[in-house]
Amino acid sequence: MQDSHIVRALALSLVLGAAHPALAQAPYPAKPIRFLVGFPPGGTNDIVARAVAPRFSEYLGQPVVIENRGGANASIATDLAAHAAPDGYTILLVAPGHATNPALLKLNFDSVSDFAFVTLLAESQNLLVVHPSLPVQSVKALIALSKKRPGDINYGSSGTGTTVHLSAELFQYMTGVKWVHIPYKGGGPGVIALMAGEVSLYFGNVPTVIRHARAGKVRAIATTGLKHTPAAPEIPTVAESGVPGYEVTTAYGMAAPAKTSRAILDRLHADAVRALNAPDTRERLQNLGADPVGNTPEQYTAFMKNEIAKWGKVIRAAGIKGE
Repeated sequence: MQDSHIVRALALSLVLGAAHPALAQAPYPAKPIRFLVGFPPGGTNDIVARAVAPRFSEYLGQPVVIENRGGANASIATDLAAHAAPDGYTILLVAPGHATNPALLKLNFDSVSDFAFVTLLAESQNLLVVHPSLPVQSVKALIALSKKRPGDINYGSSGTGTTVHLSAELFQYMTGVKWVHIPYKGGGPGVIALMAGEVSLYFGNVPTVIRHARAGKVRAIATTGLKHTPAAPEIPTVAESGVPGYEVTTAYGMAAPAKTSRAILDRLHADAVRALNAPDTRERLQNLGADPVGNTPEQYTAFMKNEIAKWGKVIRAAGIKGE
């Protein structure tokens, strides 16, 4: 008798579950997704996120809400993502600083094991730009002027340990010049400071500074990659302008908290890559000087491990300290 009551109760629960879908687990995604960006609006991290978000949101079928949480070279946003629920409703724009912060800062998370890497969204290089008042038109002229005025020329960055900062540090190391570093809280504020004349030069991410160079507000000198950027193919590279072997590139990716289910990761990956392959997204990124990628989670994880090891060696060798 008792068994028959149990059977009827189970049958009733199944009927109720079928009649009321809300009682069953809703398919993913069922609500807006928070996309954490570790810098203020205006910098390349923000630009890349906003370039991808419209199509990504369309394919997911839910709003992708960009949340700018700047500070500590993106580690504030990264910490939020690391400790968020692994339910697919919080994702992170992985900044280039993800690879440098372990060697610079005391972190409350592990940069590899606390994340499920989704895909490498885009790569770009940096662009050496100077304030129009600095009387140089080339890398060789900048080196000559810097050696005449050691410690007299200042440069801005988007924060200590960013590729913007490390680009300048590598340049000084390879050429023997000495500049003064003035860090800002993000690429947007850094470029504003350059245009205002607070600093004399800046190794800005191409998407952040190219429009200002085109408008004549800053003077473009050289790019940091080994080949010319499609966004401005007429600009020479640092390597071919007198500093052979010089190269710095930047990478922007997407990650979710560790322990996010494979099914959710697969959905995020599929729609992120689909968004990157949309012609309007590709065109927007390429016009800004960023090359869309869209690799697999496994490839991106291996890439991040390699970047963390590589930049850790550079930072320790150069004696760079976090702030």
